[in-house]
Amino acid sequence: MSGVTVNRPWLRFDLGAEMQVLSWAINKPGFVRASRIIWREVRNADLPKDLNVRAWLDNELRQHGSLDAIAFLTSRNVTAFHDITTQVYQCTAQCVATVGLSNSERVGHRVQRPAGAWGTINVAVRLDRGLTQTGLIEALSIATQARTAAIMDAGLALPAGKATGTGTDCIAVAAPVGPDDYAGLHTDIGEALGAAVYRATLFGARDWLADQPNLKEGTTDG
Repeated sequence: MSGVTVNRPWLRFDLGAEMQVLSWAINKPGFVRASRIIWREVRNADLPKDLNVRAWLDNELRQHGSLDAIAFLTSRNVTAFHDITTQVYQCTAQCVATVGLSNSERVGHRVQRPAGAWGTINVAVRLDRGLTQTGLIEALSIATQARTAAIMDAGLALPAGKATGTGTDCIAVAAPVGPDDYAGLHTDIGEALGAAVYRATLFGARDWLADQPNLKEGTTDG
């Protein structure tokens, strides 16, 4: 499926056609239609205190000719993405993910961190099976579950236990409009989607951890 190109500070995921997309992306949240999902790599200097981030991002997208795209912000080097495609029977799922864990969290807890400690996990998924909006909601829940399982299996220790994500994660799931109301774990869609997201996120987390010599995998204190 591919359709992924990099030109720092941009990473582009071309969906191949306009699709329905569900996400909580800063520029186009909720149910929208789009033909591409893009990442904008940022540094602390790009986002000073009191900056109107939405207005800044809209201006960046306008200059890039990408106002139509769903956009992620990441401090991860956008060349460090993982692109995984999984097929289960008649369903194919492609996941593109960037993973940074410098502001990792365990769900139900918060870690006090210094300003500027902003890593994030951004996950974009393209499905080739048509879904209703109800099916797309369930697909987003499966993607979120797979992201969480991958981060827990990566084993980053926090005071309250293993990290489950970061405080700024974003996930977008794209699919054609179709009749399927369900995308759960017992379906081809859920299996393909879950496997692609899990692998892309786990590989990204392991790469990030390998770059952090002072962190150890697989240990927790709670």
